[in-house]
Amino acid sequence: MSTLNPRPLWQPDAERIAGAKVTRFQAWAAERHGAPADGGYPALHAWSVAEPEAFWTAVVEWFDVRFSTPYARVLGHRSMPGAQWFPGATLNYAEHALRAAATRADEPALLHVDETHEPRPVSWTELRRQVGSLAAALRRLGVRPGDRVSGYLPNVPQAAVALLATAAVGAVWTSCAPDFGARSVLDRFQQVEPVVLFAVDGYRYGGKEHDRRETVAELRRELPTLRAVVHIPLLGTDTPEGALDWASLTDGDEEPVFEQVPFDHPLWVLYSSGTTGLPKAIVQSQGGILVEHLKQLGLHCDLGLEDRFFWFTSTGWMMWNFLVSGLLTGTTVVLYDGSPGYPDTGAQWRVAERTGATLYGTSAAYVMACRKAGVHPARDHDLSRVRCVATTGSPLPPDGFRWLHDEVGADTWIASVSGGTDVCSCFAGAVPTLPVYTGELQAPGLGTDLQAWDPQGRPVIDEVGELVVTNPMPSMPIRFWNDPDGSRYHDSYFDTYPGVWRHGDWITVTARGSVIIHGRSDSTLNRQGVRMGSADIYEVVERLPEIKESLVIGVEQADGGYWMPLFVHLTPGSVLDDALLDRIRRTIREQLSPRHVPDEVIEVPGIPHTLTGKRIEVPVKRLLQGTPLEKAVNPGSIDDLSLLDFYEDLARKRA
Repeated sequence: MSTLNPRPLWQPDAERIAGAKVTRFQAWAAERHGAPADGGYPALHAWSVAEPEAFWTAVVEWFDVRFSTPYARVLGHRSMPGAQWFPGATLNYAEHALRAAATRADEPALLHVDETHEPRPVSWTELRRQVGSLAAALRRLGVRPGDRVSGYLPNVPQAAVALLATAAVGAVWTSCAPDFGARSVLDRFQQVEPVVLFAVDGYRYGGKEHDRRETVAELRRELPTLRAVVHIPLLGTDTPEGALDWASLTDGDEEPVFEQVPFDHPLWVLYSSGTTGLPKAIVQSQGGILVEHLKQLGLHCDLGLEDRFFWFTSTGWMMWNFLVSGLLTGTTVVLYDGSPGYPDTGAQWRVAERTGATLYGTSAAYVMACRKAGVHPARDHDLSRVRCVATTGSPLPPDGFRWLHDEVGADTWIASVSGGTDVCSCFAGAVPTLPVYTGELQAPGLGTDLQAWDPQGRPVIDEVGELVVTNPMPSMPIRFWNDPDGSRYHDSYFDTYPGVWRHGDWITVTARGSVIIHGRSDSTLNRQGVRMGSADIYEVVERLPEIKESLVIGVEQADGGYWMPLFVHLTPGSVLDDALLDRIRRTIREQLSPRHVPDEVIEVPGIPHTLTGKRIEVPVKRLLQGTPLEKAVNPGSIDDLSLLDFYEDLARKRA
């Protein structure tokens, strides 16, 4: 992809730049902490990675982070893994998340929306009261700092209350969405041995009720460390024998007591996709998440007291944790519980309209589905309050940028962002003061020394390289659970370039400082030395109306050969005939590279994904290389395990 100064798709005007919180932060940090007063965001970013201690000092002062005991210094040591942040400091994440209750008592902290699309508010006062009541109840149940508390919950206010109450006590939160089956949940929760389980009786999705009581009963049987199970009757069922009722634990009026914990005290456990073996149980800290999310939400997303923050997500994805952190900036957080496409493909735009969302976040896949379905968001909905549409989950193709610009509004800030569960934040993405170029992320994040490296560990510009981060970030994992010597953590990120975080993505850092994501580097297509990310293939192939979804795999073979099949899931009524085959090959040849025309195009009954919706490229590659199914993939991490039979059969026939 050429990076030779195309015209920006969007450019913030002078008023927007002047009003952005990052602009005011830069001027303030220049006066007090030596930040550059001129040069705009590029100069600020360069300073933030060159002087991390000064930068993070400025962040905690700007956002008035309350340390109950002061820190000795910002970075005790900065080597990775194991950088030590703000040693000596104590604080509490939940205390900061509820601070706006003092000044916005009757304003909505949360807006809960289900498939009726009617928002129901929870005020700051009510949120604080429920958290105080539940935190006191957890303490009466014997929950202490460091204990694990788990949630089998959809994206409802009860989930946010339970997370905040857990953090207030100093316990460690972990959650799964209720569409996860019992085995998937147990693969996660059994690793961390929770003492409390919050669970719904079921959930509503796509206009239907889904009863999960049998699954919850199995979780209770298989989690022997549980001292209490709290029943949340979303479908109106009675509290099971031996369980506690949610209402009885949250009907008190007790002022929250916030346990003051060390900066690096665990806040929550998130899980990698777990496509090969048990999911990695990633532990992030109260202080690290607090300061990273304040920076990301307050400066990059430009959120404040008057904003409404909606991101379509589930409690099984890190974006839910990120969404709840919107409370840190005093922002009203929109919690949507339901199908993204019910009753029609445009459903999320209706939610954005009815909640008055100012920042609306979704997946790149949803944007492309709307484009393919002929949805017209601005024509059919009042989106006048939406200032920013953000996307993540996979790279937003150039056609997605253009569609948002044309169909949502020419003055809409489009923020494609990229990060990961591993840091529960963004490496690159939203900057309110920079232009947006089609197909590109605006810039690396403040305090994030993001680079593209070649195999020899040399930074490259305008070339594809490995995504690396050469400075520690506060929200990097403090450890993995059940990884006593740190070897699994080290091997996940630091075995390629010692002391440098290698994330596993191919990226291009352009000469003007923007970033292009090409897909996972461990499933990269490498033909005759020319590397290409799978996302590039998907972007052009899935423009064809007959292609519902695709999966491309590059398979190194024992004889030194390289086989690159493209699997296509067709739209109803389409046929993979010679004419379509020719158009697929011609499209890739003309728009990408003749070297990356697939060796075969194969129709499949469906494309397998992880439970968080990502195409599983590496496990399919292992199947095609002859690895048995039980060793190639963790069955509990896949949305439809039966789809893998096709790939296993194909490998058997080819062998």
